[in-house]
Amino acid sequence: MMIIPIFDTVILPNVQYHLILNIPGRQEKEILKDKETIILQPLKQPIERAEIKSEDFYKTGVLADIQEIQETSDGTVLSVYAKNKVFTTNLSITDTYIDADYQIVQEKMDVTPEGEKELLAFIKNAVDEIASHFQGGEIAAKFLKKLNTLNELVSALGQYIGMEPQEKYALLATNSYKERGELISDNILKIKGTIELKASLSKKYNDTQGDAYKEAAIHKQIDLLQKELNDLNPEANSDEAKFEQKIEKAGMPKDVKKEITRVLNRFKQESPNGHEYNSLFDYLDFVTSLQWKNAKPMKLDISKANDVLNQQHYGLDKVKERILQHLAVMSLKGNQTGSILLLVGAPGTGKTSMGKSIADALDRKYVRISLGGIRDEAEIRGHRRTYVGAMPGRIIDGIKRSGVKNPVIVLDEIDKLSSGHNGDPASALLEVLDPEQNSTFTDHYMNVPYDLSNVLFICTANSLDTIPRPLLDRTEVLSLSGYTPTEKFHIAKEYLVQRAMKDAGISNKNFIITDQAIRKIISDYTMEAGVRGLKKQLDTLCRKAAVKIIDEDSKEIIVAESDLITMLGKKASSHDRKLQNGIPGVATGLAWTQVGGEILFIETTVMNGSGQIHITGQLGDVMKESASISTSLVKSIFFNEKLNFKDKDIHIHVPSGAVPKDGPSAGITLFTALVSLVTGIPVDNETAMTGEISLRGQVLPIGGLPEKLMAAERAGIKKVLIPLENKDDLIEVPEEIKNKLDIILVDTIDEVIDHALNIKLLPKSKVLFEYDYLNAAFSMPILPDNAISTFRA
Repeated sequence: MMIIPIFDTVILPNVQYHLILNIPGRQEKEILKDKETIILQPLKQPIERAEIKSEDFYKTGVLADIQEIQETSDGTVLSVYAKNKVFTTNLSITDTYIDADYQIVQEKMDVTPEGEKELLAFIKNAVDEIASHFQGGEIAAKFLKKLNTLNELVSALGQYIGMEPQEKYALLATNSYKERGELISDNILKIKGTIELKASLSKKYNDTQGDAYKEAAIHKQIDLLQKELNDLNPEANSDEAKFEQKIEKAGMPKDVKKEITRVLNRFKQESPNGHEYNSLFDYLDFVTSLQWKNAKPMKLDISKANDVLNQQHYGLDKVKERILQHLAVMSLKGNQTGSILLLVGAPGTGKTSMGKSIADALDRKYVRISLGGIRDEAEIRGHRRTYVGAMPGRIIDGIKRSGVKNPVIVLDEIDKLSSGHNGDPASALLEVLDPEQNSTFTDHYMNVPYDLSNVLFICTANSLDTIPRPLLDRTEVLSLSGYTPTEKFHIAKEYLVQRAMKDAGISNKNFIITDQAIRKIISDYTMEAGVRGLKKQLDTLCRKAAVKIIDEDSKEIIVAESDLITMLGKKASSHDRKLQNGIPGVATGLAWTQVGGEILFIETTVMNGSGQIHITGQLGDVMKESASISTSLVKSIFFNEKLNFKDKDIHIHVPSGAVPKDGPSAGITLFTALVSLVTGIPVDNETAMTGEISLRGQVLPIGGLPEKLMAAERAGIKKVLIPLENKDDLIEVPEEIKNKLDIILVDTIDEVIDHALNIKLLPKSKVLFEYDYLNAAFSMPILPDNAISTFRA
């Protein structure tokens, strides 16, 4: 069995030990790691490992199971459980290994269980009497009281009381429990007698001294004890000095400094083992790490800022222009007064990266704080320090991470905030985003005001619908509409391809993608307003090219349009296209989604019934109301004795039934589809429309116009009807899209029907027919080509 030499240690069977080994060679450590059981063998005297001989060992040791081996700063720590006492023979010593034959020695249990208990009680009482005379003695006494066997108690006591190495070995050498108990008791009684003698002499000496000497001696002892404490805890002493220096240099306001100093004084009085020590340390470390001094104002270089924005973002000219205006005003006034910028747009349109570009343009630190899914007000304002695990809020923590007082902080996904049982985080942001109030923002964790007026906040959101009105009023909305195919092409060619190649570790020499391939990816492999999906597809191409370069040793990979089906698979997206031919009862609308715009078909049909209306396609309440308004309008216009709708059921359906749809902007599309159904006149397949409708026939404005017009152009639409009140929104639509579409502004349903079906509704919006049958939907005969000219009041 392998031998591990030990010295000046009490080792006994049935006891767990943690030993620091003195093993010089790596080879011996590796051998030890492969062992499950070893022998711990005491040495007669301390000796270097290389000089050990067999006669240096005592004959008795313990057989122990290895539980764990750890490498620490103090050395190799070996955790074992001693099982049996053994007698060793035939020791063999080499440069890397010591082993021996062994024979298990049975111990003599010559005390009864009751006797062992009495012996344990005697030893523990004796330890209690002398514990107060030793530093840490009371803690050791409490620990020893928990031990329930003689061997455990003797083994532990051997480390605390002064015993010679041969006395410690004598505890192992004896096979008698009774004798072992007597040996340890004798040593304890010797120590007790010595202590009592010293106490008696000390009392006699002190009785002869005057009060002055006593006072001087006490002060001397206090100084010595304090020095000892400082030596034992050098970090505590240095921390206090460090915090004092940082508070003095921080430049805090007077009231803030007073409060922080009060906390520092509490910290000085707290013991390192006290329950508040760590929380006070963390608090002081946090507040003294914040930047309290105002940064020197820097003159803004508008041309440089413009260059940074153009280098990092293609297009978005209106947004860039407004950002430059904001930065220029801020530079002239020297502060952040004014509205907070809120960038709103579909995913992938560059909102978050625009915030990073603003920071680069201003040459300031950039901090991004994601607010998506936050339900706890403490995430913004922090926790009060009375709570376990209290932390500062994300705003103050972000400023601390930046290391400056005036960073650019992007509050990402502000529309994803939600209130919960722990408060409303959106309400907590009201003070943060108000330049008139945030100069005295108080985080609950800090409990002192901090000036946020130097921070430039940029907010981002996908939609305005879920942002509370008071919070929205504190921001100025900048819409980032989706990119046109041409803009996406330039973004991919000038930015995304280079970035994807860099991420994949390939260069222009290894990888070329044709312009036709990029355009094909944009049209057939992405369905989005932004370019995030486009970047993912280009990343895929570059990764596959990297594999070919490694596996096939290809020097150059050229990706053409014909290669996409092999490298990217079948088309990943499918946008609706315009109808091949106009169909009575079907109209094309325009919809806004979080990934951009889409065209939407409204389908209607009629059947014999009892005047009911059936609506399908997973429509929301608002869209159902639009369908009800449109039906009522159609009935009021076309109702007469020939057509009273009482024996007909109308079914309205919007395809893609698995996709929820809602909103008022399909109003005129629903109305046009129903008029087409009633008259039998098909809507031009190249015409689409969007607009809310009222019961008096007014066309009301809608949102998301740029995205909707882009979707119309992509689907092959040539003519689009939009509300007259959305005229000013056309400024936000790219010229490329406006040049490809015939955009018609409409104000009433009369204009809608005129442009969509070429029907002119006469005064009072009543159309009467000379024909017995209105159309193919309500009766078999179809109106002749010149039917419209025969309408009369």
